[in-house]
Amino acid sequence: MISRNLASIHARMAAAAVAAGRDPASVTLIAVSKMHPREAVLAALAAGQSVFGENKVQEAEEKFPIPGAKLHLIGALQTNKAAHAVRLADAIDSLDREKLNDAIAKAAQAAGRLPELLVQVNVGDEPQKAGVALADADAFIRASRARFGEALRGLMCIPPEGLDPLPYFKRLAAMADVHGLAVRSMGMSGDFEIAIAAGATHVRVGTAIFGARSILRET
Repeated sequence: MISRNLASIHARMAAAAVAAGRDPASVTLIAVSKMHPREAVLAALAAGQSVFGENKVQEAEEKFPIPGAKLHLIGALQTNKAAHAVRLADAIDSLDREKLNDAIAKAAQAAGRLPELLVQVNVGDEPQKAGVALADADAFIRASRARFGEALRGLMCIPPEGLDPLPYFKRLAAMADVHGLAVRSMGMSGDFEIAIAAGATHVRVGTAIFGARSILRET
């Protein structure tokens, strides 16, 4: 099932890219394996998928590292988990405050490694969501780039639920352009084709690949 689902998602991604006049190879699929067992990750890896996303450090540590797999931490990151995240992840996609930047910088110095980094922008200015507020985003991106250099690769967002995501995706892409950042992680199972049309370089898909998440994993 996972292999078939991956093939279907890749076909849809390629069609969306071609429709937008883009090279399908310019868009990377992050298979979101949160609340799915390590065996599901291994099945996806065997089917050719190499990039995975996890929300929580503790759960990610139960599954990774896996040879041949690249791990993105895509959920809100607590500062007390920064050291674990820096040691484990290939990319941390949720920078959104100076205290977290401080913790990541300290952890990177201790570990002797710095993952790729993305700033998460709260494109809808939703109080219940993580991400740097729009009014603060430009200054925060500049400060993060000054601190982390080329390790800061781009931006990530989650648009408001129930609204047309296209304007929010376009807003993130425009912000990335202003700052000369190549990576735009946006789009999930329900809207990744729209995100690709708006310039996404990474899309995050979970349920459409792995199926419904286990209730047991949510406790």
